[in-house]
Order: sequence, then structure tokens, then C-alpha cells
Amino acid sequence: MSRRAREHAPSRPTWRCRDCGIAWPCSAAKLRLLGQYREDRPGLLIHLAALHEEAAAQLGDVTSPVGLFDRFVSWARVRG
Repeated sequence: MSRRAREHAPSRPTWRCRDCGIAWPCSAAKLRLLGQYREDRPGLLIHLAALHEEAAAQLGDVTSPVGLFDRFVSWARVRG
């Protein structure tokens, strides 16, 4: 019997993970995104920046702008 692969996708407009219920992107979503964009880190950052903008518009004053940026984008930057 095969099990459905868990995607750990965001549930809008709350931006919580549909699978585990924590703030998205959860750890599993981050790992999946890093794998998907393994050869295209700039593409990942552009994708995350677009999602960040969408989440900022939907979440409004629920979270700080810096905290939201850290949650969506800064984790994916290449560390030197």
C-alpha cells in the first residue's frame, strides 16, 4: 500500500503548513524546496521573495516584517 507523499504546502491565508500545522515554511518544506532548487539558488530566493510578499499582504500586522523575511527568505541565502 503506497502512502501519499506529504508536500508540506502552505495553507493560505494563515500560512501554516497543511501537513504539520506549524508556521510555513516548516522544516520539511524547506528541505523539499532546497532539493527542488538544488541547482538554482537565485530561483529559490526569487520564489521565496514572491511568497513572502503574498504572505505579508495576507498576514498584515500579525508578524513583524523582519520576522516574516527571516521566516520566508533569509534561511535560504547562501552563507559564506
